[in-house]
Amino acid sequence: MWTRSGVGVVLLGLLLVTSLTLRAQTALAVPPPAPVQPLPYSHRQHLALPDVECKRCHVNPGAGKLMTYPATSTCMSCHDKIPADRPSLQKLATFATSDKPIPWVRVYQLPEDVYWKHASHLAAEVKCTECHGPVPERDVIQQETNIVTMKGCMSCHEKRQVYTDCGDCHEPRQ
Repeated sequence: MWTRSGVGVVLLGLLLVTSLTLRAQTALAVPPPAPVQPLPYSHRQHLALPDVECKRCHVNPGAGKLMTYPATSTCMSCHDKIPADRPSLQKLATFATSDKPIPWVRVYQLPEDVYWKHASHLAAEVKCTECHGPVPERDVIQQETNIVTMKGCMSCHEKRQVYTDCGDCHEPRQ
């Protein structure tokens, strides 16, 4: 026979477990460290500039899952007017004169068995920050959300009441 205090403890425990489970679905408790990038880059600093937004530098050229990194010439379209007195700007100029892309390291990487499209999410007006976190506030980007996990994707789809079939993500769709 259960006492009132015993039932209360059990209910409190269930509430705590449920709360922790829901919290784990939306954010990472301890994000992995930010990868070392070839150049220091502050999204906060760049996105504070007038007329600069995500899609100016990151374009989605096709049906693929990856947004592109900007061409070095895109960076230089602004930075060629800035004196290259800092080592990072000198390194950027070196990439530009060598005609080599900047070898950025991806922060968010999906498993190979997942087929996913930025285009359909952009068409649904999903904002970049919904999946990638508060990027405009960050000087250094690290994985802050669980969006590269099935749980992360499903919790967002459930919140938006979007039907999801296994084949939507695990089989290539044309």
